[in-house]
This record gives sequence, structure tokens and C-alpha cells, in this order.
Amino acid sequence: MKKSVNYICTNCGYQSPLPLGKCPECAEWGTFELKHEEHLTKTKAVANPISLASVNETEVKLRLKTGFDEFDRVLGGGLVAGSVVLLAGDPGIGKSTILLESAVNLAKDDPDKEVLYISGEESAYQLKLRSNRIVGEIPSNLKVLAETDVELIISTIEHNRYQMVIVDSIQTIQTPSVSGSWGSLVQIRESTLRFAKVAKTLHIPIIIVGHVTKEGEIAGPKILEHLVDVVLILEGDNFGIFRVLRATKNRYGSTSEVGIFEMRDEGLKEVKNPSELFLAEWKDNLPGSVIFPTIQGDRPILVEVQALVTPSLFGNPRRVATGVDYSRLQNIIAVLTKFGKLPLGTCDVVVNVAGGMSVKEPAMDLAVAMAIATAVKNKPLKENTVVFGEVGLLGEIRRVTFDKKRISEAKKLGFKSIVQPGDLKNIAEALKTLLNG
Repeated sequence: MKKSVNYICTNCGYQSPLPLGKCPECAEWGTFELKHEEHLTKTKAVANPISLASVNETEVKLRLKTGFDEFDRVLGGGLVAGSVVLLAGDPGIGKSTILLESAVNLAKDDPDKEVLYISGEESAYQLKLRSNRIVGEIPSNLKVLAETDVELIISTIEHNRYQMVIVDSIQTIQTPSVSGSWGSLVQIRESTLRFAKVAKTLHIPIIIVGHVTKEGEIAGPKILEHLVDVVLILEGDNFGIFRVLRATKNRYGSTSEVGIFEMRDEGLKEVKNPSELFLAEWKDNLPGSVIFPTIQGDRPILVEVQALVTPSLFGNPRRVATGVDYSRLQNIIAVLTKFGKLPLGTCDVVVNVAGGMSVKEPAMDLAVAMAIATAVKNKPLKENTVVFGEVGLLGEIRRVTFDKKRISEAKKLGFKSIVQPGDLKNIAEALKTLLNG
């Protein structure tokens, strides 16, 4: 028996023979902990590789449905057997709500199989009170375990073989086999590894709830995102009604899909027609308001881009972007100033995508530019107009993808005027045609 001593970064997993103050891999300070490994030097185990062609694809193709079409869309069609899904989001955004509703749907769909909800933050009584409010009747095969010991939880899963397991949340789970209090980096990493192992061994999908930091990043070591198969983010304003579910990592599907939900007193309800919901409070003929058809995954959604332009009260004018890429907003303002001759150098510019949707695609450039221009000129676009197109740094308007889908969705909702690349050559022509035409 040979014993080696090593030091490991609890944030990214980087290993070093000596303790370092700053990790050379992730640049974090004070994250190195002592790691002891014991291994045999006399005999070595030999693995038995199998033919890739002989692997059964049935478990990947047959996905477990959550009961939410919007949830399944983001997952790539449903939960894959043996997959580990990390769901993160701000406190109170609705993570536990959507998972509790999904657990109830799964339990009702197959009464012969049990679903396990592990609650490390609430007691069974508290969970029952919340479930009475949002789901009503609770099926008997939905089991609850208010426990934080990962060893006991794993033993329970192995003994009963549930069809799905929910862990709420990973920050409350701990194992006595490693040092550190619950919520520490090493505890989160080790507990996630245990859940990943049991999921792969028993072919059970496990959904883990994770918190986010004040900077909006998933709390815990960065390696946590590498240990799971799918990373989902639930976004939205705690004071608003819209929730957007998106994937930042998905081994079994696309990361471009989004699911739209509406938060109500009785829980989260999926939105079948997001365009109508996002435009429910939109009013036509208002300066600073432009409708843009964005593409989320394989479907178009119409959103309202709003802009507010006011004289700056300070030396440096402010630029505020909500739901819009900040660097692209800066580029658009520069193009409007130089090629559109708009006096934006001394003005505060605030741009927002109404409803809480976050849109990063370049196709929104022209819509943002026209929203700013109409706010400056105090003159709206003509009625029933949608706008899309990329704006280059030389003021040119470039073509974008999925133009037919965007146009089809706009016409379906009654918009008759479509402003797109090809109709206009540059930003100066766009301003002249749309504002002075």
C-alpha cells in the first residue's frame, strides 16, 4: 500500500503537489485543500471495455415526461434515464415550485412507480402546506424525505429504485466522509459526485436544485457544472409574472430552446403562445417602442423592445441594458451617432426587453436602433410594424437567419408591415424611411 499526498482546488479540481494561495486554473484564492489518496501498487484492476455499437439506445430515446411541454422542450424532449440535471435560479424564482409540480405529474402518470422529493430546506409539513396550495390532490406514490445526510439518501434511493429523484437543494446536503460544513465547496462537489454515481448506476434521472450568487452565477465550485449532464437556469423578475427556463449545458439536446412560464398564486403555468403573452400590455403608436421577432430554439417569439432617451444630468451619460447585450447596445449608439446624426453623446439611453425576456442575437440590432431613434425623435413607427436585422459598425444592415419564421409569426399575430434586411441598405436610410416616410 502506497500513500500519496496532494492538494486540490475545491473550485475547479486543479491538483498541485504543494498548497497554493491562488489557483492557476480558475484564479480563485484560498481554495486548496489537502487530499489523501490511497492506492495499491502491487496489483492493478483491469476494466472490460464494450463495443460502442452494442450499447442499447432505448434508454436515451425513451424520455421521462415532466408533464410540462415547456420543461420537456428545454430538456430536449424529457428526462433521460441516468441523467443528472442541475436547476439553478434566484431565491423565490420558482425552482421548487416547478419541480414539485413535475413530481406530482410524474407520480400521477404512473401510479405503480414512486417519485422521491428530498427536501433539505423544508420539513415534510412545510412541503405539504405548499403543495396543497399549488397542486391540490397529492398522489400517494410521491414520497418525501426531509434529510441532509447524503449517505442515508443514497441508501434510500438504492433500496427503493424510484423513477425520479429531486434534491432540493444541493447546498443543504452534506457527507461526513469529507471535511467542511454543509454548503462548502468540498461538500457540494462530493455530494454531487455521489448523486451522479447512483444516477448512472441505477439509470434514475436526478434533478438537483442549486442556488446562485449575487453576481448571478451558480453557487458552489465551477466543477459542479461539469459533473452534471444538464444545467438549467430559471430566470425572471421576482416581482413580475414571467419566468424563462433555459439550458446553458445539455448533453441530450439543444441549448437554444427556452420554456416560458407564468407565475400565479396556484403555481407556475406554462405559456403555450409566448408572443401573445409578451405583447398583452403592448400599445401601438408609442415612441420608443418597437416589436421584434426573436428566435428561441426552433420557434419565433414576438417581444417589445423599449427605449428611453433623456438628457444626461451628469458628465458621463449612462447606458442601461436590460435583456439586451450591453456591448451591442454601445455599438448601436455609436452607429446612430455617426451615421444617423442623432445627438446621443449627451443623453442617457435605457433599453429594455419588456416581460423579462433576455435576447442576445444580433438580429435585434435594428429593432434596438429604431426604438432609440423613435424615442429621440418622439415619433413612433407606423402601425403594425415589426423590425429585425443586424446593424454593422459601418452602418450597414445585414441579413439574419430564420427570416421566414420571423415573418410568419408576425403575420399570424396581425402585423402587416415587416421591416427586414434587404428592404433597407443602411441605418441612415432606415431612419429616413421609417421616421420621415
